[in-house]
Amino acid sequence: MKPDWDTLAEEYKDSKTVVIADVDCTADGKPLCERFGVSGYPTIKTFSSIDTEGAAYEGGRSLEDLRKHAETLGPSCSLDHKNLCSAE
Repeated sequence: MKPDWDTLAEEYKDSKTVVIADVDCTADGKPLCERFGVSGYPTIKTFSSIDTEGAAYEGGRSLEDLRKHAETLGPSCSLDHKNLCSAE
């Protein structure tokens, strides 16, 4: 999965709204992983601008699956993105 993850990160490297990143939970990233309850590897979590805990991604691990998921990410309704809000 790591090569596909790296490919996805490369595809989104210039995105202003989506960050694809990884953390090594066995090294300097261990405190961060513990904070977010990461205990198995690989674990994928998705964060929105208002989400401080992250949502676990349980979908497929192929590059195509990861791409489909990444396409659903980005800004959502907020003070900074009022144009994405519905009337409700």
